[in-house]
Amino acid sequence: MSILKKGLAFGLGLAIASKEQVEKLIDELVKKGELSLDESKEVIDQWKQQTEERKAEVQRLVREQIKQMIDKLDLATKEDVRQLEERIRRLEEKEQSGQ
Repeated sequence: MSILKKGLAFGLGLAIASKEQVEKLIDELVKKGELSLDESKEVIDQWKQQTEERKAEVQRLVREQIKQMIDKLDLATKEDVRQLEERIRRLEEKEQSGQ
């Protein structure tokens, strides 16, 4: 069985499994002779990469949702506050230089 087929055979189980669960499953497959050590390392590496990609996507979606919520609430952003602080600073300097 090719590594690709074996990877697909794990299916969604690996997608939601914890690292410990994945390593345990892979170890069992190696012990049964269904995966070689090299194949097991490759499967674990692929799982880790997919996990990182999913994590990054979830973080992106959360940031997007938060931004949409802030926009709907019409709250000031850090940039808005920074611009106001800069404007106040300039006005204070102008007032002090005019006195």
